[in-house]
Amino acid sequence: MSKKNQYKVTTRLVHGPEHSAKWDFTHHVTPPLSSSTTYRLDSAKRGARGFQEFGQLVTDTGEAPVYIYDRLDEPTRSILEGELAEVEGGEACVTFASGMAAISGALGSVLVAGDELIAHPVLYGCTHSLFENWYPRQGLCVHRVDLNDVAAVRRCINERTRALYFESPVNPSLELIDIGALRVLADEVNCSRPPERRLLIFIDNTFATPFGQRPLALGADVVLHSLTKNLGGFGTELGGAVICPKSMHAKLLLYRKDFGGILGSKSAWAILVYGLPTLALRLKRQQFTAKKVATWLEKHEAVARVAYPGLASFPQRALAEKQLRDFDGDFAPGNMITFELDPQLVDALEFVDEIARSAYSVTLAVSLGHTKTLIELPASMTHSSYGKGGAAVRLSIGLESPSDILADLKQALAKVAKARVARGSSR
Repeated sequence: MSKKNQYKVTTRLVHGPEHSAKWDFTHHVTPPLSSSTTYRLDSAKRGARGFQEFGQLVTDTGEAPVYIYDRLDEPTRSILEGELAEVEGGEACVTFASGMAAISGALGSVLVAGDELIAHPVLYGCTHSLFENWYPRQGLCVHRVDLNDVAAVRRCINERTRALYFESPVNPSLELIDIGALRVLADEVNCSRPPERRLLIFIDNTFATPFGQRPLALGADVVLHSLTKNLGGFGTELGGAVICPKSMHAKLLLYRKDFGGILGSKSAWAILVYGLPTLALRLKRQQFTAKKVATWLEKHEAVARVAYPGLASFPQRALAEKQLRDFDGDFAPGNMITFELDPQLVDALEFVDEIARSAYSVTLAVSLGHTKTLIELPASMTHSSYGKGGAAVRLSIGLESPSDILADLKQALAKVAKARVARGSSR
């Protein structure tokens, strides 16, 4: 057993491999950045060997791999993939240039024309667009079914159904999907299927991260991430990741090679050196603040509803406590909050505009998992592809002082509410 495995996950994320055949760790405290698009092969025979071995799972032990060309494989990205696979408890990982590239690659390497996919009705806006606008052109049928309604999912499954796809927590509603219940259903279906046509469970774990949820242990087959968000953590790098069984690894690498959506080594290095080692520290601080902010919002007269898994009022609190657990087994409700304002008291658009004008600790910007607290209106921004209205406000809590975030929210709510009263009295 590796000495590394004697230590807790938080410590292992800080230190990384104690040794790796992918790179000489003997004298580097921080892994150096590999920045070469092509590699010296020494001989034609060695070059041929590299192409023949492409697609094999490269681990930290054994003989060093033959690196040929960045788009196939390179050291920095490969080390990051090993770390991501380990922290999720998976067999293999393939990283991509963005979260959407990872989603497209994971599903694209499995689905063929004529296959069907069952997806939860609410998803990230670009994922929704992929399923609604692009998959029909490729001969792929996507059914939108509430994945917490297992009976409805069972009725929708037929011999062409290859995957169940969802986020949990869902973006932006924060609804949770019962992964274990879907695992039971998938096992029932797979009893009568050949291995190559198994029904697979795909989950986007971006909101929770492996710090707060390990879906593979709960029954998922494939875990997806936008590395741009909490895993990257600093809002400087785009990236995506697929954690999958060994059986999917070679085809995923081939897909990435041919479609070209590779994660650049410089982005991989930043996520490896800055993102992963600080993951637990950042999220513990962020969810501490998120609980304070959510509790305050829930008590505010202008707030009609608050969704945050850490609140006692969260409708799926029991499921949250079961699925959302950190590396130490403690409840990990995360750093995301969604809330709705009472339209009789405060207009959501005016409130967000006031935040943009006046707040210092809260920034109007899309994305999430940043060191800075970000606010947005999903219906008109990240989820505008749904073409539906809505006044929900999404907050991604950062690393600021909780009192400063609360002060900015309080000031904006008070100012917008006062302006509305003034307008009403002047009529």
